[in-house]
Amino acid sequence: MAILVIAEHDNQNIKTSTLNTISAAQKISDEIHLIILGKGIEALVNKAKSIHVLSKVLKCDNEKLENLLPEISAPVIASVSSNYSHILAPASTFGKNLLPRISAILDITQVSDVIEIENENTFIRPIYAGNAISHVQTNQKINLLTIRPTSFEKCEDSGGDASIEDVTYVETESQTIFINREVSKSDRPELGNARVVVSGGRGLENSDNFKLLYDLADKLNAAVGASRAAVDSGYIGNECQVGQTGKMVAPELYIAVGISGAIQHLAGMKESKVIVAINKDLEAPIFNIADYGLSSDLFQAIPEIIKELDLLNQIES
Repeated sequence: MAILVIAEHDNQNIKTSTLNTISAAQKISDEIHLIILGKGIEALVNKAKSIHVLSKVLKCDNEKLENLLPEISAPVIASVSSNYSHILAPASTFGKNLLPRISAILDITQVSDVIEIENENTFIRPIYAGNAISHVQTNQKINLLTIRPTSFEKCEDSGGDASIEDVTYVETESQTIFINREVSKSDRPELGNARVVVSGGRGLENSDNFKLLYDLADKLNAAVGASRAAVDSGYIGNECQVGQTGKMVAPELYIAVGISGAIQHLAGMKESKVIVAINKDLEAPIFNIADYGLSSDLFQAIPEIIKELDLLNQIES
């Protein structure tokens, strides 16, 4: 029984979410294959074959796959699906965009946002923004799963020597064309993989005040996130949104500043190891899940914390 994992990448590196998804595949079988689609991906494939647990890397290298449009990628993956009992992808924007199209082509039900695997046919996923847990059992010949990356550890990305196999590109008609991609750049860690995340909410009042969070994040080598309320208010870009309709994070430390704790936000960060909440409203729901809470005006608290961090750094140096 072989498992196929669809690689999420940027044409240079395999995304960490793929390594998490491979770890999930290990719960089902030891025969794990990785498929990589793109243009000019030879170097990427050579990197991927070193991933410790992989038996085979499938590659489809074609100029039409340069921008990985899901409408074009899905038929390629569907063409090799009969060789696999399970097809897995990260429950990221990439996977959520691609796997439903494969599901439609194969006429197979998809199981989304899996957080635990009981056995080859039974999967656990959250519903109602994480307030309930659903156990899903299937009897399909092929199981299509999106995997929540934060629920599984990364697999080892070295020490392997998988074989490489070419996959034929499948010509398909598509009304979708690629126009442009704007990629946000930052010197801070990537939000989805950061060890520390500092997130701000509507309590910051405007975009200028987010500089406080940037200063704090720089002291902690942290990524910056935000609640949907802050994003919708235009304080920060939607690439920083944490929550049910944003990014799922599970850092070692999550600091929520001026975030009330709406259920949709909690769904995206409550798996964090340690949660610190700073909010002047003692009734804010965020305090119900926080390991540490500070009831204070953030405009006073954050500068004081930054000052203490500076003092600590001076002592250590």
